[in-house]
Amino acid sequence: MSQFKVTKQIEFCYGHRLLEYDGKCKHLHGHNGLLEIEVGADSLDSLGMVIDFGEIKDIVKKWVDDNMDHKMILSKDDPILGMLNDINEPVYVLDGNPTAENIARQIHVEARKAGLDILEIRLWETPSSFATYSSANNSGHSSE
Repeated sequence: MSQFKVTKQIEFCYGHRLLEYDGKCKHLHGHNGLLEIEVGADSLDSLGMVIDFGEIKDIVKKWVDDNMDHKMILSKDDPILGMLNDINEPVYVLDGNPTAENIARQIHVEARKAGLDILEIRLWETPSSFATYSSANNSGHSSE
C-alpha cells in the first residue's frame, strides 16, 4: 500500500440509462458527476510530491472531456444506440450497463493506460451517492 496519496477532483456532465433495471434509472437521464482520482506513491519525487495535481488533471480531464463529458454513456446493447448515432448525438459506449461502478472502472482503466498509478476512482453520481473502483493490486499497474 502506498505511503503517500493525493486526490484530484474533476467535474463532468453525462447522461445514461440502465438496461433491465426496475426503477427510474431505466429512463434516459443526466448527472453532474464528480470524479475523485486518487494516486499513490511509496516515496515523493524531487519536489516532494506524489505527482503534480495538474498532471492528473491534464491526463484524466482530457480523456473524460474527449470521451464522456456531455455525452450519453450507454451499453453496447442499448436499442436506442442506433437512433442516437443516426442523428449524430454524442455517445460513449460501454460493454456493460453504464452504472456508476462501470463508468468509474472505465476511467480507472484509461487513466492507468495513460501511465498514472491510480489507486482508486470515485464517481459521485449525486451529492450523496458514489461508486468506487480500485485495482486488486494497488502497488503496481493493474492487469485490466
